[in-house]
Amino acid sequence: MSAPEESASSRFSFPRGEEKVLEFWREIDAFKTSVKLSEGRKPFSFYDGPPFCTGLPHYGHMLAGTIKDIVTRFAHNTGHYVERRAGWDCHGVPIEFEIEKALGINGKDQVMAFGIENYNKECRKIVMRYSSEWRTTVERLGRWIDFDNDYKTMDTPFMESEWWVFKQLFEKGLVYRGLRVMPYSTGLNTTLSNFEAGQNYKDVVDPAVVVAFPLKKDPKVSLLAWTTTPWTLPSNCALCVNPNFEYVKIKDGETGEVYILLEKCLGILYKNPKKANFEILEKISASDLVGLEYEPLFDFFVPRLKETAWRVVADKYVLDTDGTGIVHNAPAYGEDDYRVCKDNGIIARGGFVPMPVRDDGTLDETVGPYAGMYVKDADKVIARDIKSRGRLVRQSTVNHSYPFCWRSNTPLIYRAVPSWFVRVEDARDKLAANNAQTRWVPEFVQENRFGNWLVNARDWNVSRTRYWGTPIPLWVSEDFEEMVCVGSIAELEELTGITGVTDLHRENVDKLTIPSRKGKGQLRRIEEVFDCWFESGSMPYAQKHYPFENQELFHNTFPADFISEGIDQTRGWFYTLLVLSTLLFDKPAWKNLIASGLVLAADGKKMSKSLKNYPDPTIVVDRYGADPLRLYMINSPVVRAETLKFKEEGVKDIVSRVLLPWYNAFCFFNAQVQMLKKDSDIDYKFDPSIMSDNIMDRWMLASVQSLTKFVREEMSAYRLYTVVPRLLEMIDQLTNWYVRFNRKRLKGENGSEDTVYALNTLFEVLLTMCRLMAPFTPFLTENMYQTLKTHLPENYFEGDSRSLHFVSFPDVREEYFNPDIERAMSRMQAVIELGRIIRERNNVALKMPLLELVVVHSDPQYLEDVRGLSEYITEQLNLRNLVLTSDEDTYGIKYRAEADFKKLGTKLRKDMPRVKKALPDVPSSEIKNVQVTGSLLVDGITLGADDINIVRYFDKLSLADKSKQYDEATDKSVVVLLDTQIHEELYHEGLAREVINRVQRLRKKSGLQALDDVVYYCQITEDPEDILATVLKSQAEFLRQTLKQDILSMAEKKAEAFAEEVQEINESKFVLAFVRA
Repeated sequence: MSAPEESASSRFSFPRGEEKVLEFWREIDAFKTSVKLSEGRKPFSFYDGPPFCTGLPHYGHMLAGTIKDIVTRFAHNTGHYVERRAGWDCHGVPIEFEIEKALGINGKDQVMAFGIENYNKECRKIVMRYSSEWRTTVERLGRWIDFDNDYKTMDTPFMESEWWVFKQLFEKGLVYRGLRVMPYSTGLNTTLSNFEAGQNYKDVVDPAVVVAFPLKKDPKVSLLAWTTTPWTLPSNCALCVNPNFEYVKIKDGETGEVYILLEKCLGILYKNPKKANFEILEKISASDLVGLEYEPLFDFFVPRLKETAWRVVADKYVLDTDGTGIVHNAPAYGEDDYRVCKDNGIIARGGFVPMPVRDDGTLDETVGPYAGMYVKDADKVIARDIKSRGRLVRQSTVNHSYPFCWRSNTPLIYRAVPSWFVRVEDARDKLAANNAQTRWVPEFVQENRFGNWLVNARDWNVSRTRYWGTPIPLWVSEDFEEMVCVGSIAELEELTGITGVTDLHRENVDKLTIPSRKGKGQLRRIEEVFDCWFESGSMPYAQKHYPFENQELFHNTFPADFISEGIDQTRGWFYTLLVLSTLLFDKPAWKNLIASGLVLAADGKKMSKSLKNYPDPTIVVDRYGADPLRLYMINSPVVRAETLKFKEEGVKDIVSRVLLPWYNAFCFFNAQVQMLKKDSDIDYKFDPSIMSDNIMDRWMLASVQSLTKFVREEMSAYRLYTVVPRLLEMIDQLTNWYVRFNRKRLKGENGSEDTVYALNTLFEVLLTMCRLMAPFTPFLTENMYQTLKTHLPENYFEGDSRSLHFVSFPDVREEYFNPDIERAMSRMQAVIELGRIIRERNNVALKMPLLELVVVHSDPQYLEDVRGLSEYITEQLNLRNLVLTSDEDTYGIKYRAEADFKKLGTKLRKDMPRVKKALPDVPSSEIKNVQVTGSLLVDGITLGADDINIVRYFDKLSLADKSKQYDEATDKSVVVLLDTQIHEELYHEGLAREVINRVQRLRKKSGLQALDDVVYYCQITEDPEDILATVLKSQAEFLRQTLKQDILSMAEKKAEAFAEEVQEINESKFVLAFVRA
């Protein structure tokens, strides 16, 4: 790749520059070349969580991809072999949902009529629909990952490994079939796992009804129950109370009806129970209610359950926070309902359970008049019927958070469904122990969110009654007494007698049968397929076709060194990875994990295509570039697992505040290298052996080495959130401190020898920063490296160094460390920053010279550090004199004490008001003396040095020389005093600097480079009191030294100007013209 054509940063386009880098990478096949170059190194194992590619990548994908790219690039650059395989989640609901929408079919009957083979063929067609767009987007973002050697969950080797995983669990006795109430999607006609059910809660308004259940022994007395799901009332089998509660029997003053409910819940009947018209007849313990029989609300299931159902039972799950304190139980439609009814003999294990809801969410013919109604639509009709029979006591609505299907966006119901489970509850301790062996960044996610989830881990429903997925490899007899689990294609062929099996999808294996070994005829495969989370959780094994291939490779790279996804995967991929690795090998699946936060729209809402509340990622990248987007995302709260409210202005700010100044420093280096050649005929080459004596050179090199050490340590701990701010801080140190302070040296004003030293420092810092930042901003660093490497000695880097990303991460050069210089520079920076604060406060521009700055500090070492850098201070603050002193009395420095009275109050108690009153009046000398004695007497009460904060301040009235117009600033360590008076001779110099500024601005506007020779002319058009004319005359030498030529009169101009513009300085105006030399 050639050096950037646009050497002028003003014309540089980050997006266009990145596209040129992409072309270069393609030319040298950079990613695959880098992998090949690293063969034989220690492997760094990385798992890429498989996304669905039925939609286009969004900012969440880009964030995850950027984090993965940074970490794997760093691992590669620090001496590892890093396989980076892309993966695709190809099965499951997202694909099926798209197909059913396109074909206009829904429900099992329509799918079976269409045919599973045809159905799956349609699914296969769209699985990789957007794969090319994914590849384009991922590559444009600068992420290096292998798409050519990707893995797909629909490939036969992957599916075969899943079968092996399941058989291991089956043979360990960890698989069972059970009737369990599970979250159920009527939109998809299948159960969901508990963690899937928690992914999409919405605030909804549901009906809320209070229903009367008359006691059989006394029909005038009714138990009251409250529900927000009236559609479950036809299936009611029991009423449940809490055994620890005491209930009340009341008589309503208006209707005369007698009800039993919890006294604390009377608000469900009356807006203001204290003023309501009712009478408490008696208080009843829960034990006295248990066993009471009541009249069924409906008689649909009376013939089947009349001997056991419709009685009161007790369980502690009943709460007093809402409802009536009595819960209606429909065993097929609530997890607690099912458990309580089974435990109390309302229903029997394997016996009849009322389940009138079909797979599509409609009620069946067993509930007569409601047959064919969708459950949510039946709510109103059922409530109306109950009301007509006098059993509806109260009817209202409730606004609450309710789970929706994460894919079909339909409300979930809880439904008893026969499902296949993997035993997880018994492995909770092992899960927690294996999780403890891993590193999470940030830690609180591991301990809180994930840890809490593991403590309450439930047995995992791994089956889905779907079609496009990996079939569960169980062949069973009709009575389920005989089961055969198949763990490979070879085993399938052996058991079925069929050969040449190449595809394991339902259309190919459902028709295969296995002869029974117990005389039960032919065993047939169960119809369920695996939950897609089981598939993605199997990827460590299945992506390598383990154990059928790559056994040694797998064991050498398992667990993974690193994985990363969004925090929402704590109940998804992270969880299933850990469950399977624990049950299979009693190991965690990873060693290090970064959990990122969620990327939201600028308004804090979820990004929505329909709302158009976020900028198109493609447009953002095309407008600003991928590097700014990457840097914006990873320099945000999102890498600490917090949310990022995405704002396009933030990406733009990264360009203007970080990348452009950095690139400007690079361009400035190039310009001065060319100037050195022009002025001194020296071809600059980096010499790593020379060591400058210049304190700023040594500071800059030491700072970069400190940064290198920090980045290595923090990246090894995966703390990106500490690394990125320090990298950006170093760019600020480079651009706003080193380059700004050393412009004269770099321009050759101190001679060519010093220029080479300065260029050598700037080069080494630029090159090191490129190597440090390469994983974070791969495009810009590559772009700059291609120019910088032309100044390197031959064979400076070992091996192939065509790309920056082939070059190793920099090692720490301990010989550069110098804490004394870093301390002195820190103090110089503090003085300059305080001086700038005073200038800004007094509206005195930096171009205006000021007479004097006084630095007051009691520590001689502090003053000595500042003295060694005084030249930089006077230049940067545009000063004539710098005074360094410890004479606080002469310069009016006083002491006062501040205290944290809230903290002090705990210690002093009743004496606290005395101290608070007296402290402001303690003499300055006594407070100063605390630094020696360590204590202070305040109104007879002794305070320690730790009890107060000593503050030095400037008192103008105590100043020895009252003619001085000082303004002060302090950082609580040093006090600086700046004389803000404007003196005439300095005022003229300030105006001369304004003239220089106008020349430089017009040069930039005209697109001139540092090497372009131009003659300057000017003509004054307006000049009250001849101020500008005086300045041009009195400051002629200063102007000549700075501009390296005179500004000539317009009358002397012989040729036509190629640039001419009217300039203004205060009240004066002049025409500035440029003519080519």
